[in-house]
Amino acid sequence: MSSTPEFIEAHEAQRLRGSPVRRREDRPMLTGDAQYTDDISREDLLHLAFTRSHHAHARVEAIDTSAAEAMEGVVAVYTAADVAASGVEGEVPPVWLLPELKTPPYPMLARERVRFQGQPVAAVVAERRYLAADAADAIDVTYEKLDAVTSPGAATTEGAPQLHEEAPNNVAAEWEIGDKEDTDAAFDRADHTVELDLVNQRLLPTAMEPRAVLAEYNASTEKATVHMSTQCPHLHRRFFCEMLDFPEHRMRVVAPDVGGGFGSKDSAHPDEALTIWAALQLEQPVKWVATRTEGYASTGHGRGHETHAEMALSDDGDILAIRVHTDGDLGGYVSTFGALNPTWGYAPMLPGQYAMEAMHCTVTEAFTNAVPTEPYRGAGRPEASYVIERLVHLAAKEVEMDPADLRRRNYIPSDEFPYETTTGYLYDSGDYEKPLDRALELVGYDDLRARQAELRAEGRYLGIGISSYVESCGYGPSEIVGQIGGQLGLWETGVVRFHPSGKVTVFCGTSGHGQGHQTTYAQIVADELGVDFDDVDVVEGDTDEVPMGMGTYGSRSVTVGGAAVLTSARKAVEKARQIAAHQLEVATEDLEFESGEFSVTGAPDRAIHIQEVARQAYLAHDLPEGLEPGLEEESFYDPENLVYPFGVHVVVVEVDADTGELSFEKYVAVDDCGEQINPKIVEGQVHGAIAQGLGQGRFEGVVYDEGGNLVTGSMQDYAVPKAHQLPHFETDHTVTPCPHNPLGVKGVGEAGTIAAPQAVVNAVCDALSPLGVDHIDMPVTDEAVWQAMNRAAATDGGAE
Repeated sequence: MSSTPEFIEAHEAQRLRGSPVRRREDRPMLTGDAQYTDDISREDLLHLAFTRSHHAHARVEAIDTSAAEAMEGVVAVYTAADVAASGVEGEVPPVWLLPELKTPPYPMLARERVRFQGQPVAAVVAERRYLAADAADAIDVTYEKLDAVTSPGAATTEGAPQLHEEAPNNVAAEWEIGDKEDTDAAFDRADHTVELDLVNQRLLPTAMEPRAVLAEYNASTEKATVHMSTQCPHLHRRFFCEMLDFPEHRMRVVAPDVGGGFGSKDSAHPDEALTIWAALQLEQPVKWVATRTEGYASTGHGRGHETHAEMALSDDGDILAIRVHTDGDLGGYVSTFGALNPTWGYAPMLPGQYAMEAMHCTVTEAFTNAVPTEPYRGAGRPEASYVIERLVHLAAKEVEMDPADLRRRNYIPSDEFPYETTTGYLYDSGDYEKPLDRALELVGYDDLRARQAELRAEGRYLGIGISSYVESCGYGPSEIVGQIGGQLGLWETGVVRFHPSGKVTVFCGTSGHGQGHQTTYAQIVADELGVDFDDVDVVEGDTDEVPMGMGTYGSRSVTVGGAAVLTSARKAVEKARQIAAHQLEVATEDLEFESGEFSVTGAPDRAIHIQEVARQAYLAHDLPEGLEPGLEEESFYDPENLVYPFGVHVVVVEVDADTGELSFEKYVAVDDCGEQINPKIVEGQVHGAIAQGLGQGRFEGVVYDEGGNLVTGSMQDYAVPKAHQLPHFETDHTVTPCPHNPLGVKGVGEAGTIAAPQAVVNAVCDALSPLGVDHIDMPVTDEAVWQAMNRAAATDGGAE
């Protein structure tokens, strides 16, 4: 069931903002007219392929490229020595720094040592794609194999294999947040404590379209053009120009249609940069498209936390404090945003929706012989929500309270917003009981608890899992970003350009890859200007057409990008007001503006439409003195704070007592993302994110063997959920506007990945509570459930 109406055509909506207008983006996707990077070709196109390390950790003793070079149609073969000879360092820049963070060089091609299986060692450029792949296979690399370690906790123990001389004991950084003294004092006087060791497993980003790059260089103009599957064209331009020592103003980065990203396409990767470098060397177009297996072995993985967490409570069930230590897995190198995820992206959100006296969290960021980790849909917030919600589940059992009641008792009261948490974040607005009440109503909570008791008497295991989440998103603000280590600003640009015809083009620095920007931005601007929806086009994803922008990730598109285009639209209205007043021979304060029309107060027949004003602005025959012709406005919007959407998801499962097989009975999601621009698009975002969140909770997980070999290196081994494995999603929402955002919006793209994993684990542990099963690490597969049940039975685990 859905709480939103079906999509409607734009002309049916009296007010576009808040209406489920049909998405513009869908038609080219459904008809096959979409153009992805791999669809783009050039007459003299060359293809690039990589020789990648088969070992997780080894010294590179020799590289024999002679067989590859001898193959007809091979144009060039490159190793790290060739990169060095070109005079560029070619190292991936880390743009999120922590105090004393160790950042060993992360080269485009391995120099003397490989530190994860799949690291590029050599590259071949050939006239045909499969020839390039065959030639890359023909390169003979001699290695001295070294011991490997893939667990961040094990990596920092005595005797573990050392990855970088710059980072003794494989420690890249030690980091902490919160007040240790106050937290310890709260634990000392607590009536109850619960603790838990848990793993937030690595995940493989599985976008429909793997990473892809087509790079070309025009020697006459000295300009490079890069078409690539990217979430942030301007940032990628900056990263690549820094890596390749290339003038930023002479590189154009274009994002054509992009088949998903989920965070995996916002970082710079060695293979992408090497493709551009090769095009610069050869002065000929070069394309590289990752295979699925190659992408799994080289695209940054998500998550990767090993955590010990504790919670202190009073007899009445008041949460006093939490205490957490996390070993965060960086992989073999510090990726572009790698240092952010286990620290500032994660720990400040550990308190969740709950008021508490204190918290303290320490994080050890560790190097391991695995693919470097990067942001993955949620980027730290899911990991934090998982920790606090698993603790709350255990705490309810400890103090013998219903899990819903314990949450309700400890929610931050709605009249205390804006609320500063113990980690220093300022939650903008919240009314946490409303989504809880609605979710419990939709799921039939009281009846379910009664049914659960009846089924337990029959030896059946029904479980109800509750997940209350709050997330930080809408990144900037730039000043705060700078204070916590970001080497970039996170403002956004928006341009609103009237044409002489009265039609409008909107340019925004975000870069959509499935979010529906062309629809929602057009809704915002058409509403604000009072023009037809079909009269507004939206342009993104081209650094030559759009002013500098920060891209799309962290649920920032509408909150920051939408606010930027709204601000520009309002500026355009104010300039148009001056022209209209001049045309109508009245003062600007005597004009009213509604539905695109300026009219004289008290004389509504004296009016002029903003599209006619645009025509006059470009004719420039009769403008106010000193006013420039044209009607185009630009804004750089830098938010004053993050935004904090929230919600409650509830999962109902039944576990087969004999096999451990898990079946979903219900999934209810009630989310609050503030005002909604397009409710149907919001609902689609929620559905997609829940599917990914359930993927982590139930099916997905990266597995390395003891030698650092990627066991889950293909879709035959890595269990992305299929449609028939997911439950029906029943969605609803509450609306608590953001007080500082001009649209009142918050962000919703990551909500399901933040809420769903612990909802599943809580449900399974609730079902198996009579057996004494308190925790099962994700993914909660049928086998994992069966093993937990049998372990509990073998130890007589507290059967009631």
